[in-house]
Amino acid sequence: MAEEEKFDAVVVGAGPAGSAAAITMACTGAEKLWAGTVVIHPKAKTGAHHHGPVESVIYVVSGKARMRWGDKLEFVAEAGPGDFIYVPPFVPHQEINASDTEPLSCVLCRSGQQPVVVNLDIPVVEKPEEVHWVDSIHPAPKK
Repeated sequence: MAEEEKFDAVVVGAGPAGSAAAITMACTGAEKLWAGTVVIHPKAKTGAHHHGPVESVIYVVSGKARMRWGDKLEFVAEAGPGDFIYVPPFVPHQEINASDTEPLSCVLCRSGQQPVVVNLDIPVVEKPEEVHWVDSIHPAPKK
């Protein structure tokens, strides 16, 4: 099968990003998962939103992702190729392509088939608190 034939060619969403479905009920018979790819254009960002009861996992393939989250989007973290981002149910967040020149390409997995997006009109903290993922693989940033 040709590479472009592996995904549902229908682009879901509009504006700064588009996605293509790979694992769905229609494509594979999956009942509780949705997986696909998403590309966010340079400098683009979503508005504040959440996905209701759905959990999401984002794997960054290429580019630089910036994620803001919290009741007022008061936290921020960045992820690059090879990094995973977990988005819990009902958590307000905003996805941002942190590059001015390169697209952000990701694989997205969700715990449901429905494309739940609840757009939010919330006050946004101007300078969010930067959060670093620190563990045995990711050292604390140097000051």
